[in-house]
Amino acid sequence: MTTPPTASAGLPLSGVRVVDLTRVLTGPFCTMLLGDLGADVIKVEPPGGDDTRGWGPPFQEGPGEEGRRGRESSYFLSVNRNKRSVVLDLKSEDGLAAARRLIAGSDILVENFRPGTLERLGLGWNALHAEHPRLIYASISGFGQSGPYRDRAGYDVIAQGMGGMMSYNGEVGGPPLRVGVAVADVFSGSLITQAILAALYARERTGQGERVDVNLLESVIALGSSQVGRYLATGEIPVPVGNDHRSIVPYGTVACGDGFVNIAVGNDTLWRRFCAALDLSELGAEARFATNEGRVNSRAELDTLMLRGLARFTRQEVMNRLEVAGVPCGPVYDMAEVFADPHVQARGVAVEVAHPTLGTTTVTAPPWTIGGQTPPVRRAPPTLGQHTAEVLGELD
Repeated sequence: MTTPPTASAGLPLSGVRVVDLTRVLTGPFCTMLLGDLGADVIKVEPPGGDDTRGWGPPFQEGPGEEGRRGRESSYFLSVNRNKRSVVLDLKSEDGLAAARRLIAGSDILVENFRPGTLERLGLGWNALHAEHPRLIYASISGFGQSGPYRDRAGYDVIAQGMGGMMSYNGEVGGPPLRVGVAVADVFSGSLITQAILAALYARERTGQGERVDVNLLESVIALGSSQVGRYLATGEIPVPVGNDHRSIVPYGTVACGDGFVNIAVGNDTLWRRFCAALDLSELGAEARFATNEGRVNSRAELDTLMLRGLARFTRQEVMNRLEVAGVPCGPVYDMAEVFADPHVQARGVAVEVAHPTLGTTTVTAPPWTIGGQTPPVRRAPPTLGQHTAEVLGELD
């Protein structure tokens, strides 16, 4: 298999080719991670492109190369780095034939069509496994490949609701609340990536590809973790507690004079340090607050007393005092503050890359290091069909 010139031979998945038949978020997030690891990800898009190319505003616009003015949605740009874009109409004979040729030379296929759609096109698991036994076939759906809801479309907000997450997220006594980022999509994308990597490892031993399958609903249930475990163990239905922790106090968000700070007072020693650092000696001396159990049982009163005590400090003063005392803490940032933070800047989280029609665009770097190095952003998120001729030419 020919490795494109922009791939890094030192990355773990260098030489691995991925056919990406996904759109929107879960699948593209997965294939972006595979691309970050060095895989050659071929993003196959219909003639109109991935739906998220039109999800805006906001859009980024720029002059691009040779005067070509570009316009891309920030949503699309956020999950499509390190890929090549090919436009194929799978409803046409030529498009389907090109897809078959592409799949024949690839290691992994990732798809998030409704169950049964690719089978009708002759691109289902059984047909492709018979032709290409080493192919790893990864499917993403809303509700899985079987069951009464098999044919339903899957969207993040639906999964968050049906998986119970919205019932325990939000303010005390408030209505169900969706998490502010598409956690069902992102977590499912992370899980299917893990399954793909495991299947690649297994193929080294068996010589056979496997089908791996993730769905949004069960991913959200799994993400519930301790909340789900509490219900299964006790029958107690979790309810929203805001930013507090059900079993640890104080643990969560506290208000100070000019903002908010998150604290994690995970044991009684840290509680005493917390009180000493913030001149809350009276609270520290209260016997009813001396143990975590006592603080949990007196949560409402303690929160009121702490709020009064912290109002005289600025956010930075609280941070400085708690850091000196060794109490885990962190400011509550808006996004501008995130990327202005000297640690985030030192870690190189934001990366500017050349883009063929925008001139440049800024994306996040891969969120890990391998061999002490962060994998590079080798390719900017592609324009629609940017690499069609290039990729199809490699198949000749």
